[in-house]
Amino acid sequence: MRHVDGVSPDWPLGFDVFEPYYGEAEALYHVHGQRGENPTEPWSSTNTETRMSDRTGPKPRIPYWHLWTDADGVSHQQRCSLTEFELKGVGDAAPQWNNRHPRIDSTVVVTVQPVGWVGNWHENPAPQWIVVLSGRWWIESMDGVRVEQGPGEFSLGEDQGCTTRDGRKGHRSGTIGDGPAVLMTVQLHRPPLRTPCHTR
Repeated sequence: MRHVDGVSPDWPLGFDVFEPYYGEAEALYHVHGQRGENPTEPWSSTNTETRMSDRTGPKPRIPYWHLWTDADGVSHQQRCSLTEFELKGVGDAAPQWNNRHPRIDSTVVVTVQPVGWVGNWHENPAPQWIVVLSGRWWIESMDGVRVEQGPGEFSLGEDQGCTTRDGRKGHRSGTIGDGPAVLMTVQLHRPPLRTPCHTR
């Protein structure tokens, strides 16, 4: 590099070395603009979404059980997964994985099922997410499938519109072990959908 005092060697580090750090600062301090809008913006070897996903891991796949009713009025349970996650921050918080569901009228109910409680054949009062907060419980569908769940596990109860067969309608459920099962339900005020794993 030629300058007024003579010649110096070129700076040993180029923009490509610093660029990932600029990108990291943009992600941390939310000081970047929208890529592709400014025709004079500098070259970028990486993008914020890629860098953040490197740290946050792959897109999540969260399993849940779906209790649903087929066209013949028989309830079934099928293992499904929530997969439609978006990496996005809330306010100034760092990006997190979000699986956003459409806004809908709903009711939250927390229920405590006593030790030894058994709920004989019945349908869920509405399509509802059921999250186990503590304790354990079991659910049996009309096809004979029995599922057991503990804290952190959840299901979508959507067995409305079943047809009584051999004294069975909807599902049976009950507690497991020597403690109560504490459940939080989010009842969705919408008609049931008769398709397994429709929520992703």
